[in-house]
Amino acid sequence: MTTRTILRSLLLVAIALAPFMAHSAPAQDRVTVAALRFVSSGPLFIARDKGYFEDEGLDAQFEFFEAAQPVAVAIASGDADFGVTAFTAGFFNIASQGALQVVAAQLHEVEGFEGSAILASNQAYDEGLTTVAQLPGHSFALTQTGSSFHYMIGQIAENAGFALDDMALKPLQSVGNMIGALRTGQVDSMVIVPHIAKPLVAAGNAHLLGWVSDYAPYQVGGLFTSTANVEDHADTVRRFVRAYQRGVADYRAAFMDGDTDMRAEVVAIIHNYVYQDQPAAEAEPKIRNGAMYITEDAALNAADVREQVRWYQARGLVNAAADPDAFINADFVATITNPGE
Repeated sequence: MTTRTILRSLLLVAIALAPFMAHSAPAQDRVTVAALRFVSSGPLFIARDKGYFEDEGLDAQFEFFEAAQPVAVAIASGDADFGVTAFTAGFFNIASQGALQVVAAQLHEVEGFEGSAILASNQAYDEGLTTVAQLPGHSFALTQTGSSFHYMIGQIAENAGFALDDMALKPLQSVGNMIGALRTGQVDSMVIVPHIAKPLVAAGNAHLLGWVSDYAPYQVGGLFTSTANVEDHADTVRRFVRAYQRGVADYRAAFMDGDTDMRAEVVAIIHNYVYQDQPAAEAEPKIRNGAMYITEDAALNAADVREQVRWYQARGLVNAAADPDAFINADFVATITNPGE
């Protein structure tokens, strides 16, 4: 047989087998993930770019949002299948209506690990606001009443031994407005994530008073899905959580365990989604500064979530009938009491 004849025969065999080869690959279940372009979404980005979702038979597609509340709404309405966000009064109110199930952890504030920072404006600092204990009598910026910022300053006040009512809370609707108000001295203080706090302090635009984790260790947010997904597609939820946990393992190796090779790989992946309009050399320190604590295997501090619901309920911000045990789902990850120990 000539070489041409052999090649022609092989081509005919390949064409004949093509339909069977196509069907031999398992179909991927498409899932939509509602996310923010934050470093805290890193485990999701890692799981997608390293093929962990694909390994679980999932085709994960991202839909990006600008704020936490729309993420919860997207899951509740069925416009997305999974999401991660910080817990707020608004989140708990939606979850209490039976629409959402929290299935794993997002970030934690853990004592000894730098997370969100407590900042004072230059003007307030120069006038004597140099410690957390001196916050009473000063103003505090937050996005909205019932936000995670509201909860954090409430916990700081309780654990630092002063009444929250002794501070003037200033809802400013956006993080950008909070930053602008602090820089110009329109507010005296705020709490903000480290990738924003550290550059502000380094540039001389604010002063660091302390870390939230030193006063208020708590479960910041979670991975959640719809109740319908849990009831009708529990295997899909389980596969998604497994892929997410693998992403968490790489994130922890990079930012908590000191694996420099993994850090370089993970930072490069996150840069595909966060600060992607900036050169890698500029984005890298911002990504590292934004890497907050996530527990091993995304274990959820369920007891702390219950406490958050009670805190908001005591202030009339969450429906008094809301039962956190109805939307905390312990079927997919372990629950913990003291993360970081």
